[in-house]
Amino acid sequence: MNKPPSPPGQHSSQASETSNSVVFQTISDDQSGQRIDNYLLCYLKGVPRSHVYRVLRRGEVRVNKGRVQPTYRLQTNDVVRIPPTKTTRAPDNADRPRVKQSLMDVLEQRVLFEDKGLLIINKPSGLAVHGGSGVSMGLIEALRVMRPDCEGLELVHRLDKETSGCVMLAKKRTILRELHELLRDGKGGEGGKIDKVYCALVHGRWQGKAHLIDAPLKKNVLSSGERIVRVSSEGKVSQTKFKIMSHYAEASLVEAMPITGRTHQIRVHAQFAGHPILGDTRYGLEGANKLIKEKGLNRLFLHAKSLKFKLASTGQTINVTAPLDVDLKNVLDTLGKL
Repeated sequence: MNKPPSPPGQHSSQASETSNSVVFQTISDDQSGQRIDNYLLCYLKGVPRSHVYRVLRRGEVRVNKGRVQPTYRLQTNDVVRIPPTKTTRAPDNADRPRVKQSLMDVLEQRVLFEDKGLLIINKPSGLAVHGGSGVSMGLIEALRVMRPDCEGLELVHRLDKETSGCVMLAKKRTILRELHELLRDGKGGEGGKIDKVYCALVHGRWQGKAHLIDAPLKKNVLSSGERIVRVSSEGKVSQTKFKIMSHYAEASLVEAMPITGRTHQIRVHAQFAGHPILGDTRYGLEGANKLIKEKGLNRLFLHAKSLKFKLASTGQTINVTAPLDVDLKNVLDTLGKL
């Protein structure tokens, strides 16, 4: 009986010695659903992206003996033909980045939930969810080092670098697909499949108890290369529900529940409502940010407070809350409720 092929990240001893011969890989249930180009980029670590797309374009990669486009989504039991490469695949996780012990200690203390298929962590502010664009180490890279047995560890969703709080990471592709379906079917809010609640301190006294901001958002790229999001009639439908929790001097503490999931949605909708989030250097008010900095706020006051959803595959209801960071609590204590 032939030994089944190793999935990406779990290479057999033969595959780890060299990749100078054709390799055939059979897709498992956990691997099903991902694009062929992403699969290859993971499997052929160390091989340039340009080479991966070149062999796809030339038809050297075959799925079930046929040519496929880079966007083809793999199915269970698909047989993928991977052509020879000139790169020796390093064994024993030799290509993994080094992670400072201090960062690993912090992240371990901030784990909110973990089982065989899912990890939820209270991401600290200032840590990007993934590396790139000058960021060498992100949350996903650090956790892959910390959880070497979780070869399929992937981000389910993202938070801005400045935002702290709940981030989900799937250990299995089946869980990843299920959570993505939940996010597509109902992006939080009342009646949504995944209820997300954020906590934010905004500028000014926001009147009333609750507000639904329904304003389409459009991404723009400035000449400097900076990505910015604006309210625009040409943008995508975007909705956020805000609930006012308490008032402070020239500030209001609110809960934000995104119904859709657009880039920078809560930050831009708060700005659009006339109450930008304090500490927001991109969408906030410079004067207000300067004043609140004197009170000890040195970051964006936006925190992914809680997540609640049910996994149909396990019947389990997940309900986690990330406590507010000490620096944010101290700012509120300094301001004092009105």
